[in-house]
Amino acid sequence: MLALLMAALSGLLMALQGSLNSALSKAVGLLEATFIVQVVGSITGLGLLLAGLGEGSFAKFREAPWYTYLGGLLGVAIVYLVASSISKVGVASATTAIILGQVITAAIVDYFGWFTVEPVPFSLWKGLGILLMAGGAWLLLSR
Repeated sequence: MLALLMAALSGLLMALQGSLNSALSKAVGLLEATFIVQVVGSITGLGLLLAGLGEGSFAKFREAPWYTYLGGLLGVAIVYLVASSISKVGVASATTAIILGQVITAAIVDYFGWFTVEPVPFSLWKGLGILLMAGGAWLLLSR
């Protein structure tokens, strides 16, 4: 249950972050805001590591598969695209589309067991849940 609460909190923070990033992009520009957000995040992460809150070891970086480092590229794309979409369609509409994209992609990753995730079978119920979410997204996004 704690993991689900943490996930819900991350969703809350993502909606706030997208809103803040969109506001920053209006002040300094979209790509500039994306860069600033990544720098502030990197400095924050470094501070946490220097405070001794890390649980791993940089010495093991070669043990990670090459594709795991693509997360940094994806992070830049995510910040850029979220800030861009929120400024055009609003927080609720953008977040709805984001969540639907996340759930569809997560179901695919689960099914195929990509990136060391244990495969999780796709079921009729999952498919129905995704369809219901898509229907809800359509209702939220329709004008």
